[in-house]
Amino acid sequence: MSNVGEIMTSNPVSVSVDTYATKVRSIFREEWFRSIPVVSGERLEGLITRGCMMNISSTKSSIDARGIMEHVKVVATPDMDTAELAKKLIKADTVQAPVVESTENMRLVGIVTVADILKKFLYNGKKPKNQTLAEIASEKVVTCGHDDLLSKVWSKMDVTGFSGLPVMKKRKMIGIITRKDIINSGHARIGRESNESKSSIRVERVMKTPPVVVTPDTSVREAAELIVEHDIGRIPVVKNPVYVKKEPRRAREADLIGIVSREDILGSYLN
Repeated sequence: MSNVGEIMTSNPVSVSVDTYATKVRSIFREEWFRSIPVVSGERLEGLITRGCMMNISSTKSSIDARGIMEHVKVVATPDMDTAELAKKLIKADTVQAPVVESTENMRLVGIVTVADILKKFLYNGKKPKNQTLAEIASEKVVTCGHDDLLSKVWSKMDVTGFSGLPVMKKRKMIGIITRKDIINSGHARIGRESNESKSSIRVERVMKTPPVVVTPDTSVREAAELIVEHDIGRIPVVKNPVYVKKEPRRAREADLIGIVSREDILGSYLN
């Protein structure tokens, strides 16, 4: 048994409700945050995610955090049981929870993520109920093409809620593109400014290669370790990978057969 207070990040970076969206975007570019709490004084008011940033156009660049933040799906307290929080995160389909001193005063004191919980389970020797990824991986994978317009990928991420998509070329997976990649690229407004000249950036200019991959017989524990080590949300499940010699878990190309997420892995540990 463990509680949230043991694993949370204390005093997380936050923004006030009147912080300009442009400032929030710069924080996302400079840091590896998946979300930023929004506060009024010390009181938690909402949460801004990478997905929120994808909905801002240049015509809305003067909007403040209050105008783009979303309702917090899960709120934790330091004394909450870690496994209980994990179940709530999976049910709410979210990957992080702000931690407040109490639900009465809502004073922000920390933030905890799925990766934090997975790390705790791993280092405590907790065993998953499934042995290999073949048992939990999804065979239905949303992908994009290497020559797709970023605006198209942007919309696909918005509709599906997926934060990363495998990139395909000639029926082979050759890379991954994530919301973080798009925000870092400086093209994080094009999805809402759709004319051809502004949305002609192609996926191949932004995607990351070579991607970390796993195979169906990879153990659930090993996949959990990869997610924690590389701080990634989803790992493609492949066959016939052509590995990079110096980085044996990364493949230049492979046949894509499935995908496994942090939430899939975490669910396997909640036995």
